[in-house]
Amino acid sequence: MSNTAVIFDVDGVLVDSYEPHLLSWQQMLGEIGSGCTEAEFRATFGRTSRDILAELYEGELTDAEIQKFDDRKEALYRDIVRDKFPAIDGAGELIDALAADGWKLAVGSSGPPENVALTLECLERANLFAARVTGGDVTRGKPDPQVFQIAAERLGVSPEQCVVVEDAPAGVEAANRAGMTSIGLTGTATREQLAHADLVVDSLRELTPEKIRRLFSDS
Repeated sequence: MSNTAVIFDVDGVLVDSYEPHLLSWQQMLGEIGSGCTEAEFRATFGRTSRDILAELYEGELTDAEIQKFDDRKEALYRDIVRDKFPAIDGAGELIDALAADGWKLAVGSSGPPENVALTLECLERANLFAARVTGGDVTRGKPDPQVFQIAAERLGVSPEQCVVVEDAPAGVEAANRAGMTSIGLTGTATREQLAHADLVVDSLRELTPEKIRRLFSDS
């Protein structure tokens, strides 16, 4: 399977990052005398903290201040994750099975490179990924397909031979727009919200190399 690849999103696919992001966001805002309810956080989940800060404090913060607060929030996030890593159930086993079966593996995330590196380090499988694309590599966020297109280029695999595992509707759309096969993982989104994926699963444990391979023959 050396000419086929699986590209994993990171947040919500390899790491259950919802609560760490919520806690770090609340802690950072508390440090500057502000606050955030879970409902407010949920409404913005999936966007970068930098974009959220720019919207919340439009005209009130300089770019340098936004960058400072963004860096602080992400550092707090990594502290939380490092202390108790919340791996998505079945992630390690699926990565191992795909690697053993000869698939090329990559991650495609809009998150900071430090966050992505920490996730792969905590999973103890960084060496199995031939490519990683992070927020530091892209200029356009999902649903733009750029992140997955770069991943395919770095792997040396055509888009038609790539499968993307995503938990967000925008990520599934990005995969589809890249001409790749898409798998939607429920959790942060419902089956209905991920219905435009080629396959929707409720757990990574539902996936095997054989099941993923069949998506190519069924398409």
